[in-house]
Amino acid sequence: MAEFGKAAQVGLMVVALGAAALFAFRFVSPTTGTSGGYTVHAFLPDVMGVAPHSRVNIQGIQSGVVDRIWLDKGRARVDVKLKPDVKVYDDAIIGKRASSLIGESFIALVPGTEGHRELKDGDEITHILDEPSIQTLENQVSDILKDVKSVTESLRGSVGTKSGQDDIAAILKNLAEVTEQLNQTVRENRQSVKESLSSIQVITRESQPKIDAILLNVKQITDEVRHATASAEAPGQAGKPGDIKSALERINRASASLESTLQHADNVAARIDKGQGTVGRLTKDETLVNEVEGVVEDVGEFVGGISRLQTVVGLGTEYNFLANTVKSYVQLRLQPTEDKYYLIELVNDPRGKTSVEQVDVDTTNPAYPPHYRETKTTTTNAFRFSFQFAKRMGPFTGRFGIKESTGGLGLDLHLLNNRFELQNDVFGFGEELTPRWRVALAYEFIRKLWLIGGVDDILSHDRRDYFVGLQLRFTDHDLKTVLPFASLPK
Repeated sequence: MAEFGKAAQVGLMVVALGAAALFAFRFVSPTTGTSGGYTVHAFLPDVMGVAPHSRVNIQGIQSGVVDRIWLDKGRARVDVKLKPDVKVYDDAIIGKRASSLIGESFIALVPGTEGHRELKDGDEITHILDEPSIQTLENQVSDILKDVKSVTESLRGSVGTKSGQDDIAAILKNLAEVTEQLNQTVRENRQSVKESLSSIQVITRESQPKIDAILLNVKQITDEVRHATASAEAPGQAGKPGDIKSALERINRASASLESTLQHADNVAARIDKGQGTVGRLTKDETLVNEVEGVVEDVGEFVGGISRLQTVVGLGTEYNFLANTVKSYVQLRLQPTEDKYYLIELVNDPRGKTSVEQVDVDTTNPAYPPHYRETKTTTTNAFRFSFQFAKRMGPFTGRFGIKESTGGLGLDLHLLNNRFELQNDVFGFGEELTPRWRVALAYEFIRKLWLIGGVDDILSHDRRDYFVGLQLRFTDHDLKTVLPFASLPK
């Protein structure tokens, strides 16, 4: 009975191993997934690199396998077995694609257009996809190299010889001489051309009204001449010679007026050339010209500085958890360049503004020492004011100046494309024994809107507080045009 049990165990093991082997064969078989499918074929010009049972892809997805590669009447025939759910049509396109640089290839298939005749088992795909091979590319590169070689040989025959080099040297020398003469001519006549253009501009400006009047008269005269000529040449009409004569007289008067105007313009140009009059002195007096140029440069620098200035406005509010108070502030950044700015800030802090006053007292009261010092600390609800100069170096920005009406220093760290800031401020020197240290984290979670949170007065156990708030920060382009004209009230 024991021997029968061992035999049964061996038999069951053999059956299990056979089932596992069959499952593994079905799993790794190259034709897995094509069972129940159909076969189509095509004649390709080249099947190098394509192996039997290699994949057939449609849009990069394996949709079948190469069932057989063989010669059919001297042509390379590829039989492709497709999955049963893959449909191809009579306008399908098949071709070979390289899958690596070592020569391995696969079959690429474009299924065609839905609505055309659907191919069945044994049908042929007649449209072939032309795939450039390495040999084709090598032939094209060889042809290009031959052309380059012929060009270089021709260039060497023309330029590489002694006469060709001499010709090129002579051409470059002549070109340099022509360029030098042209530059010298421009330098010598620059002032004359400038003066002539200025004179012509002045003449044109002063003579413009008379020229406009003359042109108006000429237009009227030509209209009348055209009308009179048309009347004289019209069939069946005798014409009016008196009208033409009157028009000619007007033309004569207009010519005389034009001649007088040109004479006047000539006189004006002569006075300018002699340095007479305001315009003449302006063109001849070097000191005056230099002063005018200096004024123009100063105005240009002033206007350019205003155009480069960026005015960034910040409106913020913060809630202090322990004090249960709200702090509000308004900021204005005047930023002339990318790496520096001036910060002006007005703060409404519920802590108020604290001032310390020391008073020396001399007294005869026996209850007090004859000489003692009183220290008075006064806190008011006045606004606090900040004015700091900031300079940026890489991701860090240092600030120095007045912070909330006291001397202060600041250091900021910018990260995440300037959308995250770590702000450190140390100020309040003189209000308390220990300065006020404030650390805040700011993040621009929405464009122009910042979320701010941190700890205030870290070094003081009694006044330490935690806060969170929002700040709206934006650039006001209209504000920089108002600043140069703003003045303090008297």
